[in-house]
Amino acid sequence: MLFKKSRRNIEKRFYCNMSEFSGNDVEWVFYCDRPEWEDIEPIPQNDGPHPVVKIAYSEKFKDIFNYFRAVLARREISERALKLSEDAVSVNSSNYTVWHYRRILLKELDKDLKEELEYCRQVIEDNPKNYQVWHHRQVLVEWLKDPSKEKEFTERILSDDPKNYHAWQYRQWVIKQFNLWEGELKFVNFLLEDDIRNNSAWNQRYFVINSSGKISDEVLEEEVKYTLESIEKAPNNESPWNYLRGILQDRGLTKLPLVTEFVENLLASGCTSPHLLGFMIDCREEGLLVKTTPEALMKTVGLCIQLAKHHDVIRREYWKFIGRNLQSIYSADEVLSELKKGEEK
Repeated sequence: MLFKKSRRNIEKRFYCNMSEFSGNDVEWVFYCDRPEWEDIEPIPQNDGPHPVVKIAYSEKFKDIFNYFRAVLARREISERALKLSEDAVSVNSSNYTVWHYRRILLKELDKDLKEELEYCRQVIEDNPKNYQVWHHRQVLVEWLKDPSKEKEFTERILSDDPKNYHAWQYRQWVIKQFNLWEGELKFVNFLLEDDIRNNSAWNQRYFVINSSGKISDEVLEEEVKYTLESIEKAPNNESPWNYLRGILQDRGLTKLPLVTEFVENLLASGCTSPHLLGFMIDCREEGLLVKTTPEALMKTVGLCIQLAKHHDVIRREYWKFIGRNLQSIYSADEVLSELKKGEEK
């Protein structure tokens, strides 16, 4: 008891130092000063006798989690424990144990999950890239079996950050779990019209198009046309090139004349986008698998040399490796000598 009183005096003096408090913290009352918590003996964090890197936690943080550890240790199920978990979230919203314990309390206390969903919304809006709170929301929606507001909610989050990985991951889960595919491609189109370089939107497009497991010929043709139009607008944008590879991977990159004609014409126009050249290497390698000629191999290796020396020098060693590997696979000694000459120039 003496320890607790002396601790209170120290903390009260600290409390008077307003420089470390802001907003609602000005009215903060430490748990050790709350009469309703006198029956709880706080458990301080134990970092061992010689912590390598001791974190300078604030007094408020230590007060909350000292009591949280005590409540957790005794497995207390109460309204005050629920409120304590909310305070713990306010100072460390990434603590998985806090969220897990909070879910136990919600179940045991039979709380209104829709109210919790609203609380969760507020936390996400303040911490949009916090995995733990997104997971918490997922569990709540599973319990409620009501995803009616979730697509709209993620759209609001994505309007602030269109590439928020956690929001996209959660949105995909909701769509797949509750079969909410309708209108999703329209949403993706809207995002890509706003920013054609939004790689997250391209990824979501593939998620939607590939949802059935196999892309029909009709859908494939439409998607190829859409993608080629996007590439034509911004040939140095890597996302549509990756998308094109994705939708063609089951059939082959060179199976559609439309694609082959497009990339050849783009190259002939003087475009030297590393993504175009890399795609053409993949296409020509498919051709080498069917019929290998020194001329075809030379052209393919030549593209590797161009990338290594001029158009993608940051990955020079990668493209040199690809060129050597092609030569090794197709065993053309004359190509090897030309490749070495190309590297030496």
